[in-house]
Amino acid sequence: MDVHRAADHGHTDYNMEAKRGKALPCHEDRFDSGIDSLKEELLSTELDALRVSESVWGDWEPWRAEVNEDGDTLLHLAIIHEATDCVLQMIRLSHGHPFLNAQNHQRQTALHLAVITEQPQLVDKLLKAGADPLLADNRGNTPLHIACKQGSLACFGVITQNCQRHRASILSACNYSGHNCLHLASVNGYISLVESLVSLGADINAREPCSGRSALHLAVDLQDSTLVHRLLDLGADVNCLNYGGFTPYHLTYGRHNEEIRSQLYERTAQDLRELPDSEDSDMEDLSEDEVYDDIKFGK
Repeated sequence: MDVHRAADHGHTDYNMEAKRGKALPCHEDRFDSGIDSLKEELLSTELDALRVSESVWGDWEPWRAEVNEDGDTLLHLAIIHEATDCVLQMIRLSHGHPFLNAQNHQRQTALHLAVITEQPQLVDKLLKAGADPLLADNRGNTPLHIACKQGSLACFGVITQNCQRHRASILSACNYSGHNCLHLASVNGYISLVESLVSLGADINAREPCSGRSALHLAVDLQDSTLVHRLLDLGADVNCLNYGGFTPYHLTYGRHNEEIRSQLYERTAQDLRELPDSEDSDMEDLSEDEVYDDIKFGK
């Protein structure tokens, strides 16, 4: 079963321009929990065992030690299958217990899965009971990274409201692809999340550690004129250089969006408009793939 199901439109940030028929170039693999091999009847039996009267819940709960072949605990499985009553019962009985932060073989915690399956109520309950928002999965993604990748405004709001003490650390953390939360929101065209992240203190000019691209570089590379305009309004540095010495304006060479080109030209410092080493005439003759091969997403 794929737990990365479509989120409720009422809780998801959609930039329609970015979504309309445009294949984004930085898709990581889907957030699967690895439960394809689960026998549904076994899961049903396990969850039914949790629906008994509370009188059988003692100081030693053997259900906490139950782990399947994918490393999923009963809490993981109950969240995936939206067995909300069982989830709430386990959370209430495990307040402050390490069980809440158990990681499966993909290093996903219950909190990761609650975000993936778009269940903000459970995200809130888990955080209040002691779930750690800083734990990363096997791709380096915290639950907030996932909320920003999916465009989940509801889960994003719950996490940031409950984690004010850790907020700066979470906002600045990069996953193993070098993306922080602002980069992920930008790459996926979620403008409302970009605005929220900046308002909460995310560094709008933070650069990827692998290539030095800022959110504005990413927006130009995606040719998302709406996002470019909003980032400029929010104070993005138009003269920021990536590690190759290119400004966002330089990335318009070989592209055909004149709106983006003119917006950046007007704001870019005059001495930064020409390509490094005056290679602009040569680069304009190259294909898009040849010009931008060094900044392809996911490389």
